[in-house]
Amino acid sequence: MHGLEDKIKEFSHSVGFDAVGFCQPQLETSLSYYKSWLESGYGAEMGYLRDHLNLKASLESLLPDAKSVIAVRLNYNQPVSESKVPKVARYALGKDYHKVMRKMLKQLASEIRELVPNANFRPCVDSAPILERTIAQQAGLGWFGKNTCLIDSKTGSWFFIGLLVTNLNLESSAPAVGGCGTCQECINHCPTGAIVSHEGRWAVDSNRCISYLTIEKKGEFSSREADSIQDWLFGCDVCQEVCPFNNPSPRQPLRAALTSIDSFRNRGNGEWLQVGQEPTEVEWEAWVRGRALRRTGFQGFLRNLKAVRRNLNADPSNRP
Repeated sequence: MHGLEDKIKEFSHSVGFDAVGFCQPQLETSLSYYKSWLESGYGAEMGYLRDHLNLKASLESLLPDAKSVIAVRLNYNQPVSESKVPKVARYALGKDYHKVMRKMLKQLASEIRELVPNANFRPCVDSAPILERTIAQQAGLGWFGKNTCLIDSKTGSWFFIGLLVTNLNLESSAPAVGGCGTCQECINHCPTGAIVSHEGRWAVDSNRCISYLTIEKKGEFSSREADSIQDWLFGCDVCQEVCPFNNPSPRQPLRAALTSIDSFRNRGNGEWLQVGQEPTEVEWEAWVRGRALRRTGFQGFLRNLKAVRRNLNADPSNRP
């Protein structure tokens, strides 16, 4: 099957993916750690994580005749504004990556079926009940940083993960290895102290995480939560922005190359974000159409916007 793996790599790059690897996942250790993370309450109010626990235990829950996984990586890095306006995480500046990635994964599956007509596939982005980071690490796409993101030593962590679960029996790639050493930039700079030690590893406590608070949390903020999101309207990039693997250096001047996917480029903020107006639901719907930003819902978005504007106005550095 060695020739097939090489052809799949060719197809992956022609579709537009930046890297590809293969594995026959071993999930027991990661699943045990994941259960412990949930039992510690770090999943906050995301009950669906516990509901999907059994589905994540095996590939067969997604594809009955599953044997291997094809894991792909897609860069989404792009420049961001430094102006004092409500911030949006880079991954959400353009079109919803779930839609972009799923379309590309289906295209890759179609290419492979030209060679192997009886091949079955289940495309997965991060909305599927699967341990995608564990599988991507085992497929050689990146190692776990202290911020829990996967990191590639040469290109950093600004990338999406996509998976094709398949009935093909593919030869596994070498797992990714690497480490942060003594660096703790992400831990030291996390605005809310959300990166915590858990069972000898680093984990994210969702209860404190700005990404969780601005996207997944339901209902109103407490006063502490409203203060903690600072100027982040949707998501948070701080732990990746400060990571040395994402920043150029004399030894690695090309780290975190800019994305080549036009769909991911910034579609801009509505004028009402700039001038302090509050959008109508119709305006908001137009702004978030086809974007991951829709995840908050309109009321959640207004909650975030209100808190961010209050925080910006309370910061003396933002005053004339």
